[in-house]
Amino acid sequence: MTERTEGRSRRGWVLVGLAIAALVVVAAAYFASADPDGLERVAEDIGFLGAGEGSPFTIIADYVFPGMDGPLATILAGLLGVAAVFAVVWLAGKALSRRRA
Repeated sequence: MTERTEGRSRRGWVLVGLAIAALVVVAAAYFASADPDGLERVAEDIGFLGAGEGSPFTIIADYVFPGMDGPLATILAGLLGVAAVFAVVWLAGKALSRRRA
């Protein structure tokens, strides 16, 4: 395989992986529960939920895209998360491949 076709093949696998991740986000958004998760539920039950300090910033609070409602807000938040993770991993891969060469 030439270097050119190898690059196309790799790009194809990356796109397939991103498409699968996007499909999982869309499908999982409809099953997402609005109920608190385990730790949040315990904090609520025991009564120390408000005692913690808030984070210095919040990008997407409670996995809901600001200004939207319903499953679409969860889907957008999930897709943004997939894009952010992909960008970090891709940049790390680029940096490591340059170091190795």
